[in-house]
Amino acid sequence: MPLSDKDISLVKETLALVLPIADTAAEMFYQHLFEIAPEVKPLFKGDIKKQGAMLMTSIKLAVDNINKPEILLPAIQKLGERHAHYHVQEEHYTTVGQALLWTLEQGLADAFTSDVKSAWAATYTTLACEMIKAQRGTA
Repeated sequence: MPLSDKDISLVKETLALVLPIADTAAEMFYQHLFEIAPEVKPLFKGDIKKQGAMLMTSIKLAVDNINKPEILLPAIQKLGERHAHYHVQEEHYTTVGQALLWTLEQGLADAFTSDVKSAWAATYTTLACEMIKAQRGTA
């Protein structure tokens, strides 16, 4: 994964600040996502609080294993394959990335520096590209 050591460090440090407010962050994320992309709301059929918990768990697992592609890539690829079954479109990844960065900005406040934003954007883009490849069946 082409992430710098600095990016990885910033993502890990700031995730540690988000985890204590994980439930609130997840709620903010989905609320904002549905505001900026109401067309995706029907893709979420279950309990949104449960979905939020799964989202935060997935983010934590990804960040915890960011230096272990042998663990991370298969998990991300499986997630991408599942997204194909949920009718997720490739353009949805961009919207989700925007909602994620917005949520981090709200939750981290002053700790959301331009370097932190760049680090999270690079991390999300890297993971989203792997998911899209898996969704296409080209991973």
